[in-house]
Amino acid sequence: MSKAIAVRVERVRNVAPTIREFSLRALNGELPPFSAGSHVVVTMKGQDASGKARQWKNAYSLLSDPRDPSEYRIAVRLQEQSRGGSVFMHQQVQPGDVLEITPPANLFAPLWRGHKQLLIAGGVGITPFMSYLPELQRRGANFELVYCFRGKQTGAYREQLVAALGDRLQCFDADAGERCDLGALLAAQPRGTHVYVCGPQLLLDGVRQHAALLGYPQSLVHFEEFAAPQPGDVFSVTLNQRDLTIRVEAEQSLLEALEEKGIEVPNLCRGGVCGQCVTRVVEGQVEHRDSFLDAGEREHCMMPCVSRAKGKHLVLDL
Repeated sequence: MSKAIAVRVERVRNVAPTIREFSLRALNGELPPFSAGSHVVVTMKGQDASGKARQWKNAYSLLSDPRDPSEYRIAVRLQEQSRGGSVFMHQQVQPGDVLEITPPANLFAPLWRGHKQLLIAGGVGITPFMSYLPELQRRGANFELVYCFRGKQTGAYREQLVAALGDRLQCFDADAGERCDLGALLAAQPRGTHVYVCGPQLLLDGVRQHAALLGYPQSLVHFEEFAAPQPGDVFSVTLNQRDLTIRVEAEQSLLEALEEKGIEVPNLCRGGVCGQCVTRVVEGQVEHRDSFLDAGEREHCMMPCVSRAKGKHLVLDL
């Protein structure tokens, strides 16, 4: 597992009604360099509603210019059904606080050779593209950003983007009755356009469906879909290599329950997309919530970062 980096929170500011931005600097030494599209995992230590000590780990895209790693910037949306992580960041983290983050990892790097880059962001899904834009502009790339949001909730960095991008930016505020016609947007793109999309599941599914109908090769359509683990029913897990049974709470992911017991499982995204934490299931039914495993793999594997037991118990090969 990568060594944690201690960072000090330098600044906190609201960038939309439900989104706060955090500027982070290394507590000791320098922050590692990163590439456009990178993310870090932030460790948050606090208490749950019952007062029990809890630890959350969530992945957040880096907003900063990759040419300036003197500080990292992340933005966190307050989730309506938060398990505690986004509430912790919004209500407890203040300038001067010290947090732990992982070194940057990149699962959403742009392919600079594309004839054109079409970026489609939904809500807080604008965040990875904030690190793309300086590089695209420096390279003189052919690109366009389509930004869909609800102005009463999200829409972070809208004014900054309007000033910087001009006619390379299209904004659609659903709260103002504005909707993006994804089919028309994709149909209007020149051959060889690479499409990048980050945002809510409805947006991702819409882009996938329209791209498939228009004959886009899968190699031209790229997604980032970090989804925080959703709550579920309490269940137990037996680890057959350790003769150990653990309880997974309703507001806790299986990965978090394993880590609480000192059992480290490789992971990068903690959102069901990277495949690092794939674990073999020996017994029991799984409620699969990932975006990585295919139907065949789901017969005998699961991703504990987001998936849960469909019943009361699982046996894992750990």
